Amino acid sequence: MLYPTLSVLAASLLAACGGGGDGPGQIVFPPVASQPAGPTTTVSGVFTASALKPGSSTDPVINAGYYAGATVCVDTNGNGRCDTGEPAAVTDANGKFSLSLPAASALIADIGTNAKNTATNTNVPTREVLRVMLDQVQEQGTAVVVSPLSSEVARLVEANSTSYAVEKQNLATRLGVPVASLLGDANAASGSVQTALLSEANALNNRFAYATTKLDRADKFPDALATAGGDPRLTGMAGVTTATANVADNRKAITFLQSQQAAFTVEGVPRYDNIFIVMLENKATMSILNSAYAPKINGYLKAGNQLVSYYATGNPSEPNYTALGGADDWGITDDAQWNCDATGANAVQDTPTPDNTQPGLSKSPFAATCTQAAAVNHNIVGRPNLFNAITKAGLTWRTYSESMNPGQDFRTDSVADAAVTAKDNVYAPGALGGNATTIGDATLTLPLPAGLYKTKHHPGMAYQNVRSAPEWKYSNRTMGGGQWDAMLKNSADYTIPATYDYDQLGTDLASGNVGNLNFLVPDQCDDMHGISVKGTNGAAATGTASDCSSVANNVSATAVSPIITRGDNYVDFTVKRIQASALWKNPQKRVAIVLMFDEGNATSGFNSCCGWNPLKGSDPAHPVRPLTQNADGTWAIDASINNYQVGNRGHGESIFGILTNQANAPKGVSDSDAYSHFSFVRTLQDMFQLADPVVDNSYMNRSKYTEAFISANIMNLPDFAGSADTHFDSVRPINHAFVIPAGYTQKQSGDVSTTAQVGPDANQLNVWSLKQ
Repeated sequence: MLYPTLSVLAASLLAACGGGGDGPGQIVFPPVASQPAGPTTTVSGVFTASALKPGSSTDPVINAGYYAGATVCVDTNGNGRCDTGEPAAVTDANGKFSLSLPAASALIADIGTNAKNTATNTNVPTREVLRVMLDQVQEQGTAVVVSPLSSEVARLVEANSTSYAVEKQNLATRLGVPVASLLGDANAASGSVQTALLSEANALNNRFAYATTKLDRADKFPDALATAGGDPRLTGMAGVTTATANVADNRKAITFLQSQQAAFTVEGVPRYDNIFIVMLENKATMSILNSAYAPKINGYLKAGNQLVSYYATGNPSEPNYTALGGADDWGITDDAQWNCDATGANAVQDTPTPDNTQPGLSKSPFAATCTQAAAVNHNIVGRPNLFNAITKAGLTWRTYSESMNPGQDFRTDSVADAAVTAKDNVYAPGALGGNATTIGDATLTLPLPAGLYKTKHHPGMAYQNVRSAPEWKYSNRTMGGGQWDAMLKNSADYTIPATYDYDQLGTDLASGNVGNLNFLVPDQCDDMHGISVKGTNGAAATGTASDCSSVANNVSATAVSPIITRGDNYVDFTVKRIQASALWKNPQKRVAIVLMFDEGNATSGFNSCCGWNPLKGSDPAHPVRPLTQNADGTWAIDASINNYQVGNRGHGESIFGILTNQANAPKGVSDSDAYSHFSFVRTLQDMFQLADPVVDNSYMNRSKYTEAFISANIMNLPDFAGSADTHFDSVRPINHAFVIPAGYTQKQSGDVSTTAQVGPDANQLNVWSLKQ
């Protein structure tokens, strides 16, 4: 078929876009007058859109709409654009289009910034390209629906080397919708089907818009930190570890199809639907690895994958949780209340604060004022964090906390309640059963102690914009399985709401309404932290709980370590609950469980890595400061954080295990590259596509401190000047892409007794991989 001249094409475009009627925009490509007209196929349909409505106090609200003024075409040269001369039509005000073609063809939809999303009645912010497979065009004919889901089916067919029918069914199974509804018009759907379609469309729109950005700026493929062997940007750079600066950059400009796949494996980290992060406390690698007191955790490490060189941020707990929430501890080096030294621009904005003057909080332990000699602000204002980023992307987060006083405010520590009691655990495995050594006293009655739930163990607590977020109350939830659960209904310290759910994790696992990002925080007995729990035995005798401290008072030093065994069993209980859920058993859902500790127990030697502050002490002439980006793209020192230099000092190695529900994923992989809490935050940003590897400042706080970033900004980073190993001191995503050079001796902290590894791992598979 010969295409019309540019003047004819221009006239057709004007006719398609003008008139203001409700009929579909159409361009018909007539045959040249000297040739007889051949048979044509009319392909018509609608181009659906979606948009996040900000400010929901529950799950995100996604509105349905259409794209008006977008171009639908046959991309004959496969460049991801509707070029001049390619059969095309422009959607009308209702998203409708029609094309007359010599034969049905696969289509693309080119959404330029002049197109309007009717869900918001605004122009789209960035160009995006979506696709429709030929199979769908043939199936739907004159009712073709172009959507992010149609593009996702096409992408999955290519990624998995399968077929349209297979991937359409797989995607429907993943979303829990009828396959007949999957590629229909979401505007016409209703109820849970529409919610599922729009939620997925929103997430996919983010991905495909990002893919188009990568294509349009000619990114190299793959992302630099997903390149096997090391970061190719380091070649020729000064001041970087010699062993890491020898990877040739053989990457080429990304193609259209590569861009669509790359948007779902940012820096080599694949997209997951849900991740559950089980937070444990204060145990170094050597305390847990191969320990007879933690057989279940060790079983999970062997059954899944693990990081064997994973470091914390600092000691004690609070800076680690704060770093896990936003990739920095902001100079915090203690467990003080979140309003400590929060003055001036950092003043607390919670209205009201949850102190004991508020209705229902008469026993609140929250102090309205808090100051310290160090004068480090504990209320972080205006800084990016995972929680806000997840919400902004239209995704969901949850924190599930165990053993709270029923009805209490999540911003306060739990309090002692004599009305809530439990018997001492007789066996070392704790309340969840087992047959280990008898250590407890079955006649000992234990009242609910204070501090089982602590705000210092909440990764979002320090961030003002998280506590002030509309979804804060909705997204903080309870988690059952605790020793005192059965009697919590007797609590007299807070007014218990009529519909109070003592175990929202169990409820949510049953319904599937968990977050995309889930932090699971056991209480201070079940997380291996330990507290002293005093009880009574008869009228006069008293005793201490047998398994809620490092070594119980009635157990010899050579006996079992009850707190580790108790935590081991709670982990097993929690993992089995997740694995028993329909969510985990849906093979099309990508679900992961992470088992990790906030910190180890190192006291000397190399204690941390990967974005930490290696400068021991502060040089008054060159104080340690974070960096902020200027309007022109340059970086400058941010001096607004008081005593920032005292934080981010690091702490020793601890266990980090990964389980996934992907049957064909690699198992038994150990990644010995050096990672930290900052690395994990970067990885989560990649997993949920919250950042862009080409834009350093899109990564929050210290998660941007890659070896290339440090080298480029070394004049403003005196804490890294003179580093003996910039690779060890910088942040990488957890993707196993870096291959340790043959002669490189891996650093490790002073609390690891194994021989330091020399050279690369035997197995270089990605620990997050969905398939072998």
